[in-house]
Amino acid sequence: MQDWFSHIHGNQGAFPLTEVALKTAVAIAVGMLVGIEREWSQKDVGVRTFALAALLGTISALASSTLVIVSAGAVLIVIAFLNLGKTHASGKLEATTSIALMLVYVMGVLVGNGHLFTPVAAAILITILLSLKPQLRAFAGDLQPQEIRSALLLALFGFVIWPLLPNRFIDPWSLIDPRQIWIIVIVVACLGFVNYVLLRIYGSKGVYTTAILGGLVNSTATVAELATRLGAEDASAELQSKLAPAVLLSSAAMFVRNLIILAIFAQAAAARAWFPLLLMAAVSCVWLVRPIAASRKAATATEGGSKPDQPLKDAPLPNLGSPVSIGTVLKFAALFIAIQIAGTLAQRHIGDSGLQIVSAIGGLVSSAGATAAAADLGFHGKAGPLQVAIAVVLASITSVLIDLPILRRQPGARRVVPSLTLATLLQIAVGAGALLLEAHLAGLF
Repeated sequence: MQDWFSHIHGNQGAFPLTEVALKTAVAIAVGMLVGIEREWSQKDVGVRTFALAALLGTISALASSTLVIVSAGAVLIVIAFLNLGKTHASGKLEATTSIALMLVYVMGVLVGNGHLFTPVAAAILITILLSLKPQLRAFAGDLQPQEIRSALLLALFGFVIWPLLPNRFIDPWSLIDPRQIWIIVIVVACLGFVNYVLLRIYGSKGVYTTAILGGLVNSTATVAELATRLGAEDASAELQSKLAPAVLLSSAAMFVRNLIILAIFAQAAAARAWFPLLLMAAVSCVWLVRPIAASRKAATATEGGSKPDQPLKDAPLPNLGSPVSIGTVLKFAALFIAIQIAGTLAQRHIGDSGLQIVSAIGGLVSSAGATAAAADLGFHGKAGPLQVAIAVVLASITSVLIDLPILRRQPGARRVVPSLTLATLLQIAVGAGALLLEAHLAGLF
């Protein structure tokens, strides 16, 4: 058999059989994956065409670079005839299918050159994008001009302004590093914008969903809006019963968001803070079991047995506004710089207790800003991981405390203040106990 192969190939080395078999199989699989989706979408070009296009790319790459160019031209000719026929029949171009077919051919070439991860990953991503056409079109059609401007501003802040900023401290006291400050502002703004988009999409699903997503954006503003909507005298009894659980869910979401911010910039501090923060979030979830059960029971007793958190026509959608605008970003940047400078100076002149005091006060205004400022100090090594963790937990606690006077200002929401006060005290006790445990494990006492 080997003599027969040698006679066929002459002086040229034979292709390794196992390698060729593997590449051929991967190419066909990649083409079929995308082709199946096109077949499901009832396109004229389906599984076989896409699989053959990928195989053509692989064989061309194995043969020569010249054949790759010639084969690419052949694929373009097929695409041209495909679009001519489609245009003549319906007046529409098969733009998406044409690009997908060309991409599959290129992925086949990559497979022939020995690249496996890139074409396989690309095929999966392309198939996902193609299959999400209804959802993506609905999302794009529902976008508001403000949200588009916000996305463009994020791109401007991240790719244009940030590289132009000095990458050093610009003051003699080593307090302000513009590039480091700006990247933190951008990351926090991105988190807020993603959560805002989720709120826009899923906020109408129910009060509890709104509370969670709103808490990820701005828990204080969400609580104020929930108190206004759910605590209003003309609100339905079902909505009024959901006020306390919604506030607790918003607080729990805020704890998780602060932990995410901390984990991005100061992983060592996040390792110390995750237990207290998640424990306080768990207290919120445990505390709202009874109100949610009561709400479910009341909803079941109503006519038709409606679900406890079904979308209601008067369900609240917090009017938070996009967290990405020039004014919002500059305000957050100014607040962040103020907390950072105050925390740095307090850390230098008072010690660790100074940082904790500044963070606790900062949490009354913006727990996200206080968390980011503490994380930045930990990133630069100006505060230890445990001290940063304590600062973030304190900022989160004071952010919850400020919700109580907000609720008291709304007459219809005052009835839930006693139970929420008790829940807040339990959160503080649990968080403080977890911090003491962390300090003990760290060997501080």
